[in-house]
Amino acid sequence: MPGENLTRVEAEERAALVTVHDYDVVLDLTTGPETFLSDTTVRFTASAGASTFIDAITRTVHSVVLNGQELDPAAVSDGVRIALDGLAEENELRVVAEMVYMNTGEGLHRFVDPVDDEVYLYSQFEVPDSRRMYAVFEQPDLKARFRFTVTAPSAWEVVSNQPTPEPVDAGEGRATWSFEPTPPISSYITALIAGPYHVVRSELTSSDGRTIPLGVFSRKSLAEYLDADYIFEKTRQGFAYFEEKFGVAYPFDKYDQLFVPEYNAGAMENAGAVTFTETYVFRSKVTDAVKERRVVTILHELAHMWFGDLVTMRWWNDLWLNESFAEWASTIATAEATEWHEAWTTFNAMEKSWGYAQDQLPSTHPIVATINDLEDVQVNFDGITYAKGGSVLKQLAAWVGIDAFFAGVSAYFEKHAWGNTRLADLLAELETTSGRELTSWSQAWLETAGVNTLRPEIAVDAEGAITSFAVLQSAVAEHPTIRPHRLAIGFYTLADGALVRTRRVELDVDGERTEVAELAGLARPDLILLNDDDLAYAKIRLDDASHAFALAHLSEISDPLARALVWGAVWDATRDAETPARDYLELVTRNIAAETESTTLRIVLNQSVLAAGSYTAPADRADALRTLADALWGLAEQAAPGSDAQFQFVKFFAAIAEHSSKIDVVERLFAGELALAGLAVDTDLGWELLIALVAAGRAGGDEIDARLTEDNTASGQQSAAHARAAIPTAEGKAAAWASLIDVDTAPNAIVRATALGFKRAADRSLLEPYVERYFDALEGIWQGRSYHIANALIVGLYPSPLADRHLADASRAWLDAHPGTPALRRLVIENLAGVDRALAAQTRDAA
Repeated sequence: MPGENLTRVEAEERAALVTVHDYDVVLDLTTGPETFLSDTTVRFTASAGASTFIDAITRTVHSVVLNGQELDPAAVSDGVRIALDGLAEENELRVVAEMVYMNTGEGLHRFVDPVDDEVYLYSQFEVPDSRRMYAVFEQPDLKARFRFTVTAPSAWEVVSNQPTPEPVDAGEGRATWSFEPTPPISSYITALIAGPYHVVRSELTSSDGRTIPLGVFSRKSLAEYLDADYIFEKTRQGFAYFEEKFGVAYPFDKYDQLFVPEYNAGAMENAGAVTFTETYVFRSKVTDAVKERRVVTILHELAHMWFGDLVTMRWWNDLWLNESFAEWASTIATAEATEWHEAWTTFNAMEKSWGYAQDQLPSTHPIVATINDLEDVQVNFDGITYAKGGSVLKQLAAWVGIDAFFAGVSAYFEKHAWGNTRLADLLAELETTSGRELTSWSQAWLETAGVNTLRPEIAVDAEGAITSFAVLQSAVAEHPTIRPHRLAIGFYTLADGALVRTRRVELDVDGERTEVAELAGLARPDLILLNDDDLAYAKIRLDDASHAFALAHLSEISDPLARALVWGAVWDATRDAETPARDYLELVTRNIAAETESTTLRIVLNQSVLAAGSYTAPADRADALRTLADALWGLAEQAAPGSDAQFQFVKFFAAIAEHSSKIDVVERLFAGELALAGLAVDTDLGWELLIALVAAGRAGGDEIDARLTEDNTASGQQSAAHARAAIPTAEGKAAAWASLIDVDTAPNAIVRATALGFKRAADRSLLEPYVERYFDALEGIWQGRSYHIANALIVGLYPSPLADRHLADASRAWLDAHPGTPALRRLVIENLAGVDRALAAQTRDAA
């Protein structure tokens, strides 16, 4: 991996030397199952006599011809870069090489469907992996036109950024597709998807009158589950919303959305050819949270067609702006243009909780991060880049006014179409349309790290009237910035069984103490909520009386966003070891049955599992997990038949069922001897129940094999890997470890599934031998695996369920002994931070 690392200095030097005009990329995908032939011709200008390099991760370079002169591949190529010396002002370079198909979700990924043995390919190039498919100047500011010519089996669908042309017969069951050149785009958003994909086609009319062809694709074996009409509906709603708000017509010639196997992320904004994880093709029942997330993802990638693809950051330090803008834009579009009107509640529960957690890690960084090289970029796909950035853009839109914000964005697209920009370019347009100075705003919010905490200070007299009210703001010592916030304070009172807002005050909070004189003299309500309506990016605390009232009455808050804010406030206090974990678990068991928002429910249940398993005092942990598991089954029995809540309670019960006194229930449910009204044990839920039985020692290899025989699909194979790794024996854990560390053949999806099962251990002593083995293996993993596989292993195999002092000490010892490789150290530092936080929470819970 280190030899593949491009530094920012190298990129700046190369951009100063080179201007790229166009690429002709000719690919032959019929040469075998391991490699394909890539023939790239690139035309570019350069400073006469200069030297530079082009990126190409190859197995074999057959030919390098620069300006008509044959170069010796052995002399100029090291398998990662090709040296280019003595350049002319106008240059033509041709590179013919064998490239390698990947099974890691990077480069050109090759997948064989176990259902029918059909081969499917798709590209994933962000950040630096188009160089795994063709020779390229791999950096976002060297935009060019790309012409792809692809030879593949004639029965395949072949998709790229431009509309798919009619294929020409190439003999022997092959055909050749010759695509028209793209507009000037960055290499990381070029795309190739090929295979016998099932496709549904439609079209829409753009705001400029053009007909835009639409396509939705999946593997043939998933075609029966593909709800293309719904995807087209959300796409049309997104097109109409963005074209109106951005004031610029969709910039490409067609829009395909392709659901592909073994995907590392949710989706990728390839220009006109967006790829999505095929987990968004629902073969079994999914939660409403997942359904909503798919809509947000569809609109996130569509927003990128303008912000990211039409106008692209110059270097990866502005990656946050691409992702934060798409995060903000997709949420407002979901709330305003689709049926998912509570999208901002979802944003609070999911994105903001992610952002707050990320912003409290030792590795936190300003939103505008320092990006020295590609490894820095890879680890910066984080909660700061997406969630905090999206939250801050929401604040910025409110600060300048939403109409001025959209007007500035429109002017930005018009001025910089097909170009590269920096943050200052966007802020300049927003200053023009709003009349506000934004330099100080940028300094406070974008150039400093850390999250502030806001808490109320309230004095009440004997009659219950407020005599003084102040908002206190604090910051941690490592990131001491005190910021200005626009926020609301809500008063909530219980009446007729509902906790409703009776007063709202909106104000600016700045400095460490802000007096709120207008609240003095008012009767103290049942619950006081800072940051009501979620205007600010800040952690909030409840005062003692509000905290006590929320424990008993949170479910009676009628507004779902207010409920999400209270859930979040108590969770943050639990994570910060200010409140014992048992309080949070009590809050959950008392109030979760009434939660109506699916994503809030999902996040709270995830947090409750973490609280019971890692944040409770070790002496009480077994009881806490058993109590939570049993409570979840009781909630499932009481939930409305067929409801999303019932489904989620069953899924989370299965996730920790080995700790429950009710494991017999899982056996009976899996065997069909027990039924809950409205609940179907379909394929995927059946796997979750079987994994629970395996983790509890009630099932093993024979049952896994039998289930896989019934469901020998990609999803089935991943679930089987998860189940095998969950076998609660030393031999089971050793086999799972060996399958990932001793060999390097498992595809990315199997790696992730195996790691999940490996860490599932009711008997945590099974993981103790892997503390030393983990740290012994780290450098080999980082040096020898691709980034995504290395990341999956380093995070996925860290034995975090131990959450004890020995693991923390071993982590620190490794960090002390390995001062190099910042990106690797960051992953270990973040793992350690989770253990440190757990230890502090355990101490608080035991107090």
